[in-house]
Amino acid sequence: MNNEMIPQVVRQQEIGKLRPNANPLVAHKFGADPYALVHNNRVYLYMTSDKLEYDADQNPQKNSYQSINKLTVISSEDLMNWTDHGEIKVAGPEGAATWASQSWAPAAAHCQINGEDRFYLYFANNASGIGVLSAPTPTGPWSDPIGKALVTRETPGVEDVTWLFDPAVLVDDDNQAYLYFGGGVPEGKPERPDTARVMRLGADMVSVEGKAEVIPAPFMFENSGIHKYDNIYYYTYCSNFFQVERDEDSPPPGEIAYMTSMHPMGPWTYQGTILKNPGHFFGIGGNNHHAIFPLGEQWYIAYHAQTLCQAMDIPEGYRSTHLNLVEYEEGSGRIKSIQADYAGVEQLKPLNPFHRVSGSTIGWSAGVTTHDMQEENDQSQSVNQNTVVSQLHAGSWIALSRVDFGEQGAAGFTAWLRSQAGPGVLELRLDSVEGDLIGTVQIPASEDGPEWTEGWTSITGAEHVHDLYLVVKSPDNHPNSNPCILLQQWTFEKA
Repeated sequence: MNNEMIPQVVRQQEIGKLRPNANPLVAHKFGADPYALVHNNRVYLYMTSDKLEYDADQNPQKNSYQSINKLTVISSEDLMNWTDHGEIKVAGPEGAATWASQSWAPAAAHCQINGEDRFYLYFANNASGIGVLSAPTPTGPWSDPIGKALVTRETPGVEDVTWLFDPAVLVDDDNQAYLYFGGGVPEGKPERPDTARVMRLGADMVSVEGKAEVIPAPFMFENSGIHKYDNIYYYTYCSNFFQVERDEDSPPPGEIAYMTSMHPMGPWTYQGTILKNPGHFFGIGGNNHHAIFPLGEQWYIAYHAQTLCQAMDIPEGYRSTHLNLVEYEEGSGRIKSIQADYAGVEQLKPLNPFHRVSGSTIGWSAGVTTHDMQEENDQSQSVNQNTVVSQLHAGSWIALSRVDFGEQGAAGFTAWLRSQAGPGVLELRLDSVEGDLIGTVQIPASEDGPEWTEGWTSITGAEHVHDLYLVVKSPDNHPNSNPCILLQQWTFEKA
């Protein structure tokens, strides 16, 4: 995967995610329809892999959504620095689910099967059905355990569902799992479409049991969500955009609304809306897709908005994921109104630089893309190969937020890199692109073969907590060099 989504004319510019903001989560690629899975105190976000579409003259066009057959994954322990795990090939001849044509709006779950961790990824094959993939880790490798769709028009209870898509999944405390899905508005029924469904998943997580039950969500449109808080089940969804008269107890168009129940299959009570349409906050609207999850002691909502698309001044339809806080009213359990913004959420903890950090871990960036090295099948590595690397050119930089070097500080820095062109220099700076220089790694020009270079530099002046900048430049003795550097991993050594 080479996410060449930032045109050459704007390369090296910070765009979309501007310091010190946390939203959108990443600016080097798009990611829509987020769904969150928390595992080992780390949140993994699975997203529809929006990619720029071009006309015959290579001008960006409005997103048609018709060629999306991959999902993209990022993860974080601190909610500010995000590791790009690349794309999952889902649909089509090269995907895990060869029977499917598209992959939209994923949902993920974890459970133990026969004492082993298994991860499940549910996805929409456009609006015609829902498939499932499984893997031994949150990032793969993914396979299709049943070789066909999990939910189809033949599934009991879904005959009247307009759109069979947008899954959500809940694994309850008793390990019984439930699948939520559906959407669309039958003609003449904007107030009560009755196209949302819930049904039990089998113990194997790749089968369904019984009949899908109707969730009577007022003004339902799409995007089922589910979570459990204080023994209350919260079903959340996006309301439709039909311009009809609505009373004060009905959700306005394009907002995230919610219902509650004491059981995962209902009955449900409508409660209200919690998140206005992205257009209210960011000046550009569109559909409203979300997921609610806990990390640590706090609850969060992941949702998408076209903020990066807007910053790039390109046609609409390309979405980026954001995070904001979710808070509950004590006693009633009602969800307070959520404020979406560019500032986002606070970083949960500092980043530890003394273990190996993926080169695709990014807080903020300029002129950076990511590149999937998996297909090269490089077996010559003396280090653990990261699937996804960052690609930087002269003037490109990656910034990591709140890196904790400790009281004693750092003495050395090692990076596993590869030049794809001329020689380059990787500068390590504190707190800004032109901040204090703490070390410099010389990167030789590329040679034949796929070998990685283990670059090293001594470090001076790095103590306590700082933002860390990794900046690629041309060497002074090669001012006309045009370095193209792949960054695989890096780590600091303690003083």
